[in-house]
Amino acid sequence: MLSYILLMFSFLSNQSAAMDSVTFKEAQLKYERVNIAFSEKELVVKDMFNEKNVEYPPKNIFFRAFKTEKIFEVWSYSLLLNKYVLIHTYPICESSGVIGPKRQEGDGQVPEGFYKISIFNPESNYFLSLGINYPNRSDSILTTNSSAPGSDIYIHGNCLSIGCIPLTDDYIKEVYLMAMLAKSSGQEQIDVHIFPFKFSNHLYDEWLVNYKNTKIKNFWFNLKEGYNFFEINKLLPQISISAEGKYLFH
Repeated sequence: MLSYILLMFSFLSNQSAAMDSVTFKEAQLKYERVNIAFSEKELVVKDMFNEKNVEYPPKNIFFRAFKTEKIFEVWSYSLLLNKYVLIHTYPICESSGVIGPKRQEGDGQVPEGFYKISIFNPESNYFLSLGINYPNRSDSILTTNSSAPGSDIYIHGNCLSIGCIPLTDDYIKEVYLMAMLAKSSGQEQIDVHIFPFKFSNHLYDEWLVNYKNTKIKNFWFNLKEGYNFFEINKLLPQISISAEGKYLFH
């Protein structure tokens, strides 16, 4: 009996080890669209990293989006330089809503704030998609409808948007691939910072003068703290959220 138990324990341990040995990349490549993206774009993405002298496959990446400029940036951490390096900038194909954060379901707004990738969807209605953790705690506190703050915000393919960030099918292949490789290399959380505009250019000054909503302007002042931290250090701050929904940077 004891030998049978030991045999079963050994079998189950080996099965568990075999399951653990399947990487996130290998699991994702079982999906047809991910396989297509890898076949078409792996060398393209590798060349991007080589041109910037940044390690490949990436170990730690970071996404940043600007709504007014309609651009989406991919950054990767460089061990050699001890900072993040801009790998590539993509055009955002389409946008919905107006300037300002998303505050409730159905407002058509693209969120503004500090998020994480929460979902890899290899069978998306929009070819491939990466979900972000909207609403985060700040959004849940500042929402104008606590029972329906909204949900299902994605970075995805195609060129349609109701609150999401569409990059076209061609570009989402590259972005999804980079995220997949980073996660497969051990990155547990991929940060996504979404801003109304670049706080370092004239658009910010114009909005400060012309925009009348003081509550949203104060929210932008808060976002600017996180923006400035990264611009100065090219490193990500540790972020917490106060009971009032304010972002705190460490």
